[in-house]
Amino acid sequence: MKQTYIDISKIMKALSDPKRLRIVDMLSQGELCARNIQTAFNISQPTLSHDMRVLKEAGITAERRDAGFYSLDYRTLHGLKNSLALIFNEESSYLSPDDGAKAK
Repeated sequence: MKQTYIDISKIMKALSDPKRLRIVDMLSQGELCARNIQTAFNISQPTLSHDMRVLKEAGITAERRDAGFYSLDYRTLHGLKNSLALIFNEESSYLSPDDGAKAK
């Protein structure tokens, strides 16, 4: 279970940056080329590359083989949604008593 928390926190950390969260929102409308994202934020190419690398390493985005075109990886986002639903469900939790949490 600890790996689950590590995975969730990596995704949430990537999404905690307002610019990256907005990029995800933009990509929810469909695939975009890097230049369009860069223009929307008026940022340098290295800055965009950093943000896209963080999102890609968290499994949130995918880049097309011919590079420069990004899309969302909905498997990761659906997994996050399901994991958070389990964590915030009052009847159950990922946590077990041996993880240091009170049993519900």
